[in-house]
Amino acid sequence: MTKLDLTKAFKSYYSATIEPQVVEIGKGLFLTIQGKGDPNGEAFAENVAALYGVAYGIKFLCKAETRDFTVSKLEGFWWVEDTTQDPLTIPREEWRYELAIRMPDYVTTQHFTAAVSTAEKKKKSALFRQVDLKTIEEGSSLQLLHVGPFSTEPASLKKMDDFMHSKGLTWNGRHHEIYLSDFRKTEQEKLKTILRHPVKVVSQ
Repeated sequence: MTKLDLTKAFKSYYSATIEPQVVEIGKGLFLTIQGKGDPNGEAFAENVAALYGVAYGIKFLCKAETRDFTVSKLEGFWWVEDTTQDPLTIPREEWRYELAIRMPDYVTTQHFTAAVSTAEKKKKSALFRQVDLKTIEEGSSLQLLHVGPFSTEPASLKKMDDFMHSKGLTWNGRHHEIYLSDFRKTEQEKLKTILRHPVKVVSQ
């Protein structure tokens, strides 16, 4: 049985350079869960665990149908309610997020419902019911590859912001991060994260 690796099947989606680039991001199928608060907090870790619990449930169901796949990279969409302020000046406790894991296109609502049910039987948690299966499409987006700890992301974000303004673009959606490295196991200086943000041409 051939195992599907989405990072290879959608190589352009999981690739970026260290310099800003505008790319077109098509639609994809994702498991998601929303939350609020510091990403270093316990609630964030519990949401991650719930998301992976359902993801692996779907993987095992598909494997039984001889359509095995590798559970893909963790992703996060980030935003704040007060759009008039620089998000980096907002306390982490006020950050909102939607964590996501890409799924193969052949995953169905039946797979999803069964995986949630199985996860609940293994571990009693209301979080499994907060996981969703949805299609996300970002379209034109500005991105770059950030190498290093999350604390140094502001420098990369400024580089993206400068590039955006030089090209007559403006933000058009939520900040998006794709964690190419497992931040629980990788040295901070070696972390690789794609920073992505939908953009549009500034209205004249």
